[in-house]
Amino acid sequence: MDFTLSTRQGRIGTVVEVAGDLDMSTTPELGDRLREVVQSGAQSVVVDLSGVGFMDSSGLGILVVAYKDLRERGGSLVLAGVAPPVRTVLSITSVDRVIDVFDTVDDAEEASRVS
Repeated sequence: MDFTLSTRQGRIGTVVEVAGDLDMSTTPELGDRLREVVQSGAQSVVVDLSGVGFMDSSGLGILVVAYKDLRERGGSLVLAGVAPPVRTVLSITSVDRVIDVFDTVDDAEEASRVS
């Protein structure tokens, strides 16, 4: 499967949709996109990982960096649509205790609206 990224305006913020494996060869592209989104002034970012079947430590690292960048700017980053193999990586590393994980983008946006 090819790696693709798309960015769209969601109901309450920016949604970054990721499809394909998130590994050392594709993580830099996601990192660049997330930096662009943060630098453009986004306050609420949902990373839709529903199209990601595999993520290694480089993917994990870039999500944590983006989370910290947004938090320092008073914003938030959450994950949505996380497949079981990726959810396992998040759980083993306890990243899911820091970055909120939702079943769908709609769930993530609804939770962000309430907070």
